Amino acid sequence: MIASLFRKDPAVAAGEALYAAAVEQARAPQFYADFGVPDTVEGRFEMIVVHAFLILTRLKGDGPGEKKVGQKLFDAMFQNLDDALRELGVGDLSVGKKIRKLAENFFGRVGVYGEALKPDAEPGLLAAALGRNIFEDEAAPGTERLAAYVRQAAASINAQPVPRIVGGIVHFPEPEGGAQ
Repeated sequence: MIASLFRKDPAVAAGEALYAAAVEQARAPQFYADFGVPDTVEGRFEMIVVHAFLILTRLKGDGPGEKKVGQKLFDAMFQNLDDALRELGVGDLSVGKKIRKLAENFFGRVGVYGEALKPDAEPGLLAAALGRNIFEDEAAPGTERLAAYVRQAAASINAQPVPRIVGGIVHFPEPEGGAQ
């Protein structure tokens, strides 16, 4: 009985593993070298948001543990952002305000990306949203290519069994390298 008090919640472990997978994929050099994503703190945040969004979208069902693991992924993401801000030297009084702004940005992007991935969405909506949020230019050269990757990643994740994802395992497709 005492040992159960010290055992880690499987949902927490799964959420942390899924967040780690999202971060690892968001750091793929192809996004920055080939797609033109700005290699800045903001650009990396935006790529983490895209990948976390894709996983969270898959976890929206009513199956056992889906919502809990999705919440734990979200918690891991924002705890990591909080830690990163503190490491960057942001003062304790400012961290809460900055995290609140990041959360607002996250939810805004989740809403826009979710709408843009619907089957009946306008064809250019996803590229425009990615361009606005990641490249700060809807017509930036990498937007269409990144939109194609996001659609491919969404399809790939949607084809993966939910119990595996709830267990903390997700696979992303390779971003295609090469010249634009």
